[in-house]
Amino acid sequence: MKFGIIMFPGSNCDRDVAWVTQGLLDQATRMVWHQEEDISDVDVIIIPGGFSYGDYLRCGAIARFSTIMKAIINHAQKGKLVLGICNGFQILTEIGLLPGVLVRNQKLNFICNQVFVKVENSETPWTSVYRTEEIITLPIAHGEGRYYADTDTLQELENNHQILFRYCTKNGEITQQANPNGSLNNIAGICNRQGNVLGMMPHPERASDPMLGNTDGIKLFEGLLMAAKVTARI
Repeated sequence: MKFGIIMFPGSNCDRDVAWVTQGLLDQATRMVWHQEEDISDVDVIIIPGGFSYGDYLRCGAIARFSTIMKAIINHAQKGKLVLGICNGFQILTEIGLLPGVLVRNQKLNFICNQVFVKVENSETPWTSVYRTEEIITLPIAHGEGRYYADTDTLQELENNHQILFRYCTKNGEITQQANPNGSLNNIAGICNRQGNVLGMMPHPERASDPMLGNTDGIKLFEGLLMAAKVTARI
């Protein structure tokens, strides 16, 4: 399989993702500059975390106009896999591949911490190696990670089981105290209706290498590999 990792001015987690896909999983990986137009050689697109264009206007608001975006949208519309992590999640909402928006954290502070996350749906390419209701620990690092959507959109996400990850307590309770940024419904990650596009604020790539003492994130990429073997034939 071949992974394509999008790089913008200000991206800072691209090499972390490459270490997982290429270094740990031994998969072909190409760093894709945001001004490129052709990603037809790539099976899976990952938009990593960071601060695209410095986030000076609004997270992802400038990146949405990058040349590469048309190709990413076409890639997703063909049913191929797209993963947006942190700033990547913000960008996916800006270009309309995922509903809702990411706004300033409830307490208006930048958060860098480890959080407990509950896997809500294990019947997707992204979560197939996890168990439903499994509690995992992942790092977060963001200032604008509060997920917001209108009532109808939230209900649709709930009804269609598109909420894949929620912030929770160590015991799996969905409480406001366990919500680090004020996201509605404790949302930490969602997918589109088709299930091939995932956006999440926690960083699975920072919890994949055994040397870091936490490998809860590697399961997402392992599930991705299994799904990619199917979607690559599309």
